Amino acid sequence: MAPDFELVKNGHSFYFGTMPRVSEEHKERRRQQILDAAQLCFATKGFHDTSMQDVFAESGLSAGAVYRYFKSKNDLVAALAAQTTVRLRERMTEAIRADTLPTPAELVTIVATYITEHSGPGGLVRLAPQAWSLALVDKDAGGYVKDAVLGMRQLWDEYTERMLAHGWLPADADTHAVATAIMGLLPGFMLQHLIIGDPDIETFTRGVRTLLPYGEAPES
Repeated sequence: MAPDFELVKNGHSFYFGTMPRVSEEHKERRRQQILDAAQLCFATKGFHDTSMQDVFAESGLSAGAVYRYFKSKNDLVAALAAQTTVRLRERMTEAIRADTLPTPAELVTIVATYITEHSGPGGLVRLAPQAWSLALVDKDAGGYVKDAVLGMRQLWDEYTERMLAHGWLPADADTHAVATAIMGLLPGFMLQHLIIGDPDIETFTRGVRTLLPYGEAPES
């Protein structure tokens, strides 16, 4: 059975029998410490060339301490990708719940801008496609990724409900169907941006504005 208390000193872990359990705040700090170390390793060495030993060394923690939180490198990739969606959801939530509802093109611009800002060398967005592929073959990674995707879809559901309330959609519109369709545009933008290097945000949102002109002022 794993010990209940851990002391880390000079990169080594020392354990003391049965001690009071650490607080949730402490565990969250430790978890974030590991994720920060993993992100730095992936950014400098790449995912495939980074070993768990690299993460142990960068975090200053023992193997046992790291494995308490993450079973594998795959878990780390999935958790980092999920963390990226948390920050994106914060931006989207603020926009969706604003007094003035953004048009689909405006909201997509917010998401596309976030993607481009975090897709450079070492950017967390670059881990997203790797996390998606891991989710298909790794149950633990799949849990992280599924929660992240569902969290994003809930926001799009909320947005399309507001679109309906604003009269931007037909009264009998299936808002969930609309949400899944709009959300499906963003992974395509991400893959094009990461692999091809285009389109730019203006081109992408101009296409969205043509397909989904809801809320847009008529051209004079």
